[in-house]
Amino acid sequence: MTKGILGKKIGMTQVFTPEGLVLPVTVIEAGPCIVLQVKDLENDGYEAIQLGFSDKKEKNAIKPELGHAKKAGATPKRYIKEFRGITLTDYTIGQEVKADLFSAGEFVDVTGTSKGKGFQGTIKRHNTSRGPMAHGSRYHRGPGSMGSIQANKVPKGKKLPGHMGHETVTLQNLQIVRIDLERNVILVKGSIPGPNNSYVSLKSTVKK
Repeated sequence: MTKGILGKKIGMTQVFTPEGLVLPVTVIEAGPCIVLQVKDLENDGYEAIQLGFSDKKEKNAIKPELGHAKKAGATPKRYIKEFRGITLTDYTIGQEVKADLFSAGEFVDVTGTSKGKGFQGTIKRHNTSRGPMAHGSRYHRGPGSMGSIQANKVPKGKKLPGHMGHETVTLQNLQIVRIDLERNVILVKGSIPGPNNSYVSLKSTVKK
């Protein structure tokens, strides 16, 4: 069955294996999370658990958030996410979920929000080629033709400048290298989406 936990990306470091290899790892502060809600088929139409991570000041929370957290005996949370495909009998409202939910050697899928890069041109956003850089070319980093005169419209799928980054990205089959229960930290092999101190979610991989 699926397992899931919420956390915060701290940064990257490296770990030495007993064989002397160096592994690049991402440090994730995983939990402790609180089970805010347990959803079932009878009341909600599907089965899932709702986890909350990172306390929010009560003065910054609206009344529905306060009431929702109060039912679980918790404070309002900044990051809330649902996980499906979970055995509901293993969880109760108000239960605390920590990093020991996973163990070293397991494979997980990590979802985060990629770094936002603002408004970018086609070369940076879509990796298109630039034009000649001679002074007389008059075409250096332009997006290219916008379509024929007969069509009188930009063709669908045309690669144009626009907002780049700040998208939900999932990296699959990342191996857990080490777990530090004292600090509630999970070390995941490789990089994960998003800047430092951004929120991420880990769940059992779907491809293993």
